[in-house]
Amino acid sequence: MTTHEALRRPPLTKTAEGRERRVGVEIEFSGLTIAETADLLRAVLSGADGGELLHPGRYEIALRGDPAGDWAVELDFAFLKSMGRRERAEDDLGDAVEGLAEDLLRLVAERIVPVEVISPPLPMSRLGEFNAVIERLRAAGARGTADDPTYAFGMQLNPEVPATDADGIRQYLQAFLCLEDWLRERAAVDLTRRLTFFADPFPKSYARTAVAPGYAPNRAELIDDYLHANPTRNRALDLLPLFAHLDEERVRARVKDERVKPRPTFHYRLPNSEVDRPGWDLSVPWNDWLVVERLAADPARLERLCAAYSAYLNDTLGRLTGDWKQECQQWLSENSLL
Repeated sequence: MTTHEALRRPPLTKTAEGRERRVGVEIEFSGLTIAETADLLRAVLSGADGGELLHPGRYEIALRGDPAGDWAVELDFAFLKSMGRRERAEDDLGDAVEGLAEDLLRLVAERIVPVEVISPPLPMSRLGEFNAVIERLRAAGARGTADDPTYAFGMQLNPEVPATDADGIRQYLQAFLCLEDWLRERAAVDLTRRLTFFADPFPKSYARTAVAPGYAPNRAELIDDYLHANPTRNRALDLLPLFAHLDEERVRARVKDERVKPRPTFHYRLPNSEVDRPGWDLSVPWNDWLVVERLAADPARLERLCAAYSAYLNDTLGRLTGDWKQECQQWLSENSLL
């Protein structure tokens, strides 16, 4: 594995148990097949003769051998992946017809559905290694969000939570709500991704509740408030995996989506995939996320920004004439959080 410059670290680098926090990364792109991507990934991470490639389905490949866990390469299409896990019996007419339908669906999907590389939860000290993967993908011809108007490709970060107490989670949520408009402008979210509902903004009515002075729910109340306003994965910061990890029964009672997998992470879904743009790498979305981390770890500053944002949300005239993104940029600069 080629050594790659480490990325900057957040203020909280350890979990409550004293273990180094981990981050999972997902990136979508076109221009390469699943097999080509898996071979590239194997070469970058393990050398040409290292790592074991497993094939759980016709549209999925796993790379085994990393102590952090398996890497995955797959076509990001759940229905086709489910078909790809079935055995084909070509001498049976029904199976032959289904196989033909699968092949036709694959041909269509390969034109518009991205290939996705999914890392295991990597220790933060190893996070910079993902940039070596991005560099090799770009050199091999991977194409990102801007390459075609129909593409809605993204990069997703899954930073492990430092602690699971209600106050700690609330602080991250409040920090994100205060910064969301600013982050969206920074990310320049692609129009196709906005139209296909991958990472909608939090409702302002919910933000008004969650950043109000004195908002200090217990864990059950925090989850219930979130589920009432956001019973969907379609948020720029999706907390359903975290809340399912903490109280799966409560989440499943409101959200039936089987794609919600319990895990102790924040699921940050906002960034575009710009894998084909020279110079772009993980540091661009990661450094924006670190602003959330710094604000969440500074309760005094967070309280002041929440108060300012709450006042803004409750001032109808101010919302019509003001620009919270600009106010936020100035506030972050003045408070040395950039």
